[in-house]
Amino acid sequence: MDDFGTHLIPAPRGIRPTPSGGGAGFVLDEETGIDARPGTEGVARWMRATVGAATGLPLAPHTGGGNRILLRVLPGLGEQDGPEAHRIVVDGDLVEIAGAGEAGVFRAAQTFRQLLGPEAFRRGPVAPGRRWELPAVVVEDAPRFAWRGVLLDVARHFLPKDGVLRYLDLLAVHKLNVLHLHLTDDQGWRIEILRHPRLTEVGAWRPRTKAGHRASPLWDERPHGGYYTQDDIREIVAYAAERHITVVPEIDIPGHSQAAIAAYPELGNADVVDTAALTVWDTWGVSPNVLAPSEAVLAFYEDVLTEVLALFPSTFVHIGGDECPKDQWKASPAAQARIRELGLAGEDELQSWFVRHFDRWLAERGRRLAGWDEILEGGLAEGATVSSWRGYAGGIAAARAGHDVVMCPEQQVYLDHRQAPGTDEPVPIGYVRTLEDVYRFEPVPPGLTGAEAARVLGAQANLWSEVTENQQRVDYQAFPRLAAFAEAVWSQLPAPAERDYPAFERRMTAHYARLDALGVDYRPPGGPRPWQRRPGVLGRPIEGAPPIV
Repeated sequence: MDDFGTHLIPAPRGIRPTPSGGGAGFVLDEETGIDARPGTEGVARWMRATVGAATGLPLAPHTGGGNRILLRVLPGLGEQDGPEAHRIVVDGDLVEIAGAGEAGVFRAAQTFRQLLGPEAFRRGPVAPGRRWELPAVVVEDAPRFAWRGVLLDVARHFLPKDGVLRYLDLLAVHKLNVLHLHLTDDQGWRIEILRHPRLTEVGAWRPRTKAGHRASPLWDERPHGGYYTQDDIREIVAYAAERHITVVPEIDIPGHSQAAIAAYPELGNADVVDTAALTVWDTWGVSPNVLAPSEAVLAFYEDVLTEVLALFPSTFVHIGGDECPKDQWKASPAAQARIRELGLAGEDELQSWFVRHFDRWLAERGRRLAGWDEILEGGLAEGATVSSWRGYAGGIAAARAGHDVVMCPEQQVYLDHRQAPGTDEPVPIGYVRTLEDVYRFEPVPPGLTGAEAARVLGAQANLWSEVTENQQRVDYQAFPRLAAFAEAVWSQLPAPAERDYPAFERRMTAHYARLDALGVDYRPPGGPRPWQRRPGVLGRPIEGAPPIV
């Protein structure tokens, strides 16, 4: 896809010279107007706010005469490829930006911005008097997968609201369309719940934080915390919707719940542990403190989820369901009595009981439950969608059982994992996954039938934040690998071994200039810059051995 010097990322399905054969490009200037047909008004506003700001041009509504940018919805474009299918035609004094739905028009507008050059990604003009010219091309495109997601873990290290909004812009640039917000965990509760205010009054703060991997002896003694008010969440969701991105909330149950138990000790297994003495966890790993399997706990989380549903219109609501140690349930007389009362086979089925309850509860309200692949243990709830993180196996099992799947295997697309071997990487943990490794990621594993493969909704890159304590660190771990992931889930690529990685690298040369213009503190191809390293902060780089993460 190096044709015509466009260097587009993700690679489009088709790009060719404009059929007129005149070769005339399009010049964006003071006279250029936007002709926004019904259903494209939001895209026109976005173009004025971004492309208009970068170029210093008004991009006023077109009133006749002069060149124009035509935005329109053409449903026929999506007969085979859905509402994000789109087309751009650059020809003389007209640019047509068309999509099967408004989402398709918006995705096409991202391509339009790339065609203008990297300066179009700045927030103000840097080259007064510059000639803004687009090549005379036709670009036709549509995504391979409907779910092209990124998880941001804002629980372990809080990312302030402005950082989330910035990441939504970065997702939009790369034609990604799902932001999975990991809002609660042992180390922090990040969403205001009006019925239970101690969740943020107590659960949003911890007195100190482990520095580096959990095996590190180092501590950051500064208190850490923060949370999003309900108005913050409304703003994030609205900002995402303008960019045709769905925000999927995650409220973890029944494990990863120590912050909630610290705020409300009655949520824990008080018959086997002094829950009143628990605090928000200050280290990493899997806490043994899990929710008690009581009706009162179910009612509490129904309260929480009632407020969550009012804030997030997403069809999917993620309940975690992963890494739930069963030791407290095994020792708890109350938990054992609940197992007998419900006629369950053991603690795995007790976890499934939690999941099934909220699967039914969400379904009754028109929503769908998603959870990590541990929700397969003890029997999968009827309507559940599986986020397959422990490799492909959980996703394969779920697809074969008739459940939808989002592929996010840690061995492939955990972006908090190190990007190169050796000790130069800041806080190196997990598997080594290079830019090329991510580019060769394939969401659909071999061996599935056509019907089973259709259960793979798409894929998601997960960015956990134990060792990514601020925006700079998030940038470094995410980029440039997120650009490779975006192409793997958007573009119609050949089998992994047949992908043209050298051509992708050439296109990335242009894309690095876009990331520079956007202010992204990415990892350079040659390795980390001096200020990107974290000397002395220990990770877990065990070369040639399975990682301990």
